Amino acid sequence: MNLAQIQGPGIFLAQFLPPETQSSSLHSMAAWAADLGYKGIQVPTWDKRIFDLDRASSSQTYCDEILGICHAAGVEITELSTHLQGQLVAAHPAYGDMLDIFAPNEVRQNAAARAQWAREQLLKAAKASAKLNLKTHATFSGALLWHTFYPWPQRPAKLVEDGFLELARLWRPILDIFDSEGVDVCFELHPGEDLHDGLTFERFLDNVDHHPRANILYDPSHLLLQHMDYLAFIDIYHERIKAFHVKDAEFRPSGRAGVYGGYAPWIERPGRFRSLGDGQVDFRGIFSKLTQYGYDRWAVLEWECCIKDQQQGAREGVAFINDQLISRAKTAFDDFAGAKADKLRNRKILGLE
Repeated sequence: MNLAQIQGPGIFLAQFLPPETQSSSLHSMAAWAADLGYKGIQVPTWDKRIFDLDRASSSQTYCDEILGICHAAGVEITELSTHLQGQLVAAHPAYGDMLDIFAPNEVRQNAAARAQWAREQLLKAAKASAKLNLKTHATFSGALLWHTFYPWPQRPAKLVEDGFLELARLWRPILDIFDSEGVDVCFELHPGEDLHDGLTFERFLDNVDHHPRANILYDPSHLLLQHMDYLAFIDIYHERIKAFHVKDAEFRPSGRAGVYGGYAPWIERPGRFRSLGDGQVDFRGIFSKLTQYGYDRWAVLEWECCIKDQQQGAREGVAFINDQLISRAKTAFDDFAGAKADKLRNRKILGLE
């Protein structure tokens, strides 16, 4: 019997880092998370105050220091995150100015240099993950096609096919490096990315020959806001789900705006991200499904809410996730009434004797 169990609670540090003008460190962030009761931290790799990706990719000594800091605080690293860098691996020029802020000054306003920097960041993340003994990595796919997500004007023939061929060309070498390091790439399926639902993920898989390292960071909030069946999604894709963001959301229909939000700020949109327990996501169903299929990696809080304070969200998230974790049953519930195997008796019950 598979007794695999979800690990947690973990917390993604990105939304809790202090402003750039203030000091911060991995030591302080790990201690803060541990004091709240978290057992794991998902670490963003773009803020050198807490993590130096360049050093981590080349120095086992530095990685051992990082592991020591986490061990002393009482937490583990769940995954490294390159969400911002992954976004830049495939970036349509229409978003260039907005995406430049994710890159260092020396490659801004230079799309080719920016993309090359992003690819190098992913390769460094693969090496750093291996040195930290991590098996999963969290990222975004980037997007070449997102500006065409609604088919008007009509998309030219083969545009989607060509877009996914190019996306696969960009990512295949990265996936191969992660494979050589023994680390799964987990794409967060997210609007704004070319990989944003099951069908787009399948298209990508087909174009990378179902690469074993191309996997999913499951975040039900993005699926709920797309009106998808996020429980059936687990039934379909559970073999590729290798990371999990525990994030809540709600969609409350409006007579003035819908799924696209009318350019409104988050607090005025029909679809909003919410703090855990304040939205509509069926987490009991999700944790049950993931446990059923043997998911044994981390459940990581990603806090995004336009109403509740982030510190309150972090405090409440510990108990919320702990309450969802399931200890796998070691025996069948009706074993007390069972009978040992007896071939002759079985044949009699079947009417064969």
